[in-house]
Amino acid sequence: MESVDHFELTQEFLERFGEAIATQDSTFIQESLDGVNPADITSLLHEFTSEESKYVLDLLPVGETAEIINDLDQDLRVKFLQHYSPSEISRFVGELDSDDGADIINELPIKIREEVIEGIENEQKAANVLELLRYDEDCAGGLMAKELIKANVNWSIGKTIEEIRRQAENVQKVYAVYVVDDLDRLVGRVSLKKIVMAEDHVKVSSIYDDEVISVETFQEEEEVASIMQKYDLEALPVVNRQGRLMGRITIDDIVDVITELAEQDRQLMSGISEDVEEDDSIWMLTRARLPWLVVGMLGGLLGALFMETFEQNITLTLTFFIPLIMATGGNVGIQSSSLVVQSLANKSAFTKTTYTRLWKVFWVAILNGLLLAAMVFLGVQFLMESDLKLAFIVASSLLCVVLLASFMGTATPLVLDKFDINPALASGPFITTANDLLGLAVYFGVAHLLFSL
Repeated sequence: MESVDHFELTQEFLERFGEAIATQDSTFIQESLDGVNPADITSLLHEFTSEESKYVLDLLPVGETAEIINDLDQDLRVKFLQHYSPSEISRFVGELDSDDGADIINELPIKIREEVIEGIENEQKAANVLELLRYDEDCAGGLMAKELIKANVNWSIGKTIEEIRRQAENVQKVYAVYVVDDLDRLVGRVSLKKIVMAEDHVKVSSIYDDEVISVETFQEEEEVASIMQKYDLEALPVVNRQGRLMGRITIDDIVDVITELAEQDRQLMSGISEDVEEDDSIWMLTRARLPWLVVGMLGGLLGALFMETFEQNITLTLTFFIPLIMATGGNVGIQSSSLVVQSLANKSAFTKTTYTRLWKVFWVAILNGLLLAAMVFLGVQFLMESDLKLAFIVASSLLCVVLLASFMGTATPLVLDKFDINPALASGPFITTANDLLGLAVYFGVAHLLFSL
């Protein structure tokens, strides 16, 4: 077997490639990129301007260029395609699967969309793309591709093999053959192995598997991703409300969805309220970060108000333990909310066992709180040689904070999910600020009560 060398983007090659672009050395460019994976070419072109990248892509086969353009990030692709005419974009769309082509067309201005669709030479591809444009991007209909292989349940194996050969011309990867009835309704699937092993005269009805997992066109992308993860599927058929086979969703599309959802959750957990990239404008980055920074600032002001309210009970020694109380409460809240958010994302929690899980969370908090409170009590009493009353105040406050922060961290994502708000928000500045305020209120409340005794 011939081995393929791994493409390595070195500084030396980058400089030489840049010189080739500047001097329009097409021979060097074509020879350098011959046999290189389109994903590696995409990484290379990120180092150059749109005009320079266009010059390189114009030297490559149209199918390879289409795949590279499809691999670009959406924001970058929108800017890049401005350098191409509608007829050129039509050629790229004609080389891609219908779902990828529809995604690209959806990113174009409406006037250009119509010109691009009109310019697609393959009438069936144009019809498929046009049909997909009517679905929202974040549902199964928007994720699916029309290209697939199907067989009628009444066909013989001989005819099925002939149809597979014909249909496979438009399908890049064949995961399974879907079986439909005379009304084109999905009734099952059959593996290629069974087809190859069967005699030509055997009917598909005698070898197909009627247990097939499918989704309907309107189902949300999160639900589709969850189903494919749960059942470890490489492809998932999509049907309409009447059960007719409309298309299929492949694993590469779901990987993109999972990556996008994970990025959104990460940004929410970091306190970034919009989907932004590092190379976005200063104003966009500022606008995305500012809201939760303001929330944190307001939380700090409320914390100062708590301290002013209990001013008569605050001694210099009490202030030493404010960071301890706030940090512990914040950590407990983040730990609890993160576990719940993970369970909600996996659709594996809070069904019939909700109360059992909450009860378990309560006992974990009790155990952690008692152990931490005991360690703090001993530390304050003996290591810092403080009086017994101060040690009891700090320890009992810490126990209460751990219990309340654990409850907040568990309940907040559940409440947010109930109101269709991304529960990942509960793992960010929201829960941290809330637990900081809660910790201060409990700490000074306990101190006030015990000092009054």
